[in-house]
Amino acid sequence: MSTIGETPRLRYDEGCLAAHALNLIGDRWALLVVRELMLRDKRFQAIRTGLPGITAGVLTQRLSQLIGAGVAHHDPETGLYGLTGSGRALQPVLVALCHWGSQHPGHDPRRFISPTALMISMSAKINTAAAAGCGTVAGIAAGNEAFTLRLDKHGALLATPGLQNGCDFILSGSGNTLARAIYGPQPVAALQAADIIALEGDASAAQSFVDLFSLRHIGDIVTTGANAGDRG
Repeated sequence: MSTIGETPRLRYDEGCLAAHALNLIGDRWALLVVRELMLRDKRFQAIRTGLPGITAGVLTQRLSQLIGAGVAHHDPETGLYGLTGSGRALQPVLVALCHWGSQHPGHDPRRFISPTALMISMSAKINTAAAAGCGTVAGIAAGNEAFTLRLDKHGALLATPGLQNGCDFILSGSGNTLARAIYGPQPVAALQAADIIALEGDASAAQSFVDLFSLRHIGDIVTTGANAGDRG
């Protein structure tokens, strides 16, 4: 394992800056570990809960590599892992990957979606023009994770951990059922009536808010395939 500042193990023996970045974060699962830490610090098991396909051994290796690369840090007293400034700077990369991935066929929204993954995808797939100036404050609760969502003056989504005072509504469910509410064709009220999600607060505000998000945007490469039934 390398320490901060050391030359990382070479996966790609090139002078390309993209290759250098992949030498730091290009191992399998590494960028998804970063994703799970993007919005809040977590303990080992909480990270693993958001990555159900990863083994404990591989997660231990990836965390060690990310710490060695200066991307993550660990507090032995609290047991919490978190991101450094370098790690947090990867958020635009994750957002761009979400947007790029939504333009290509084969995405299966029935597969596991962690709450943090949903928040980052929402940052990618919001209609910023429609969201600009919207003062709605949304609460999202998914198991042990919760977020308060606000929109800045440009329509960008700002997610902070925890449910704060002043939410116009709170949607509760799993990452997958909440993704269904946000991206799917069924109205929020119908999903609530079917006990797929729970809703507290202003139902009209909730529907207007989720209508700001779509997996399909004009100009996307693909508008058919696995996502053809998603709200566009």
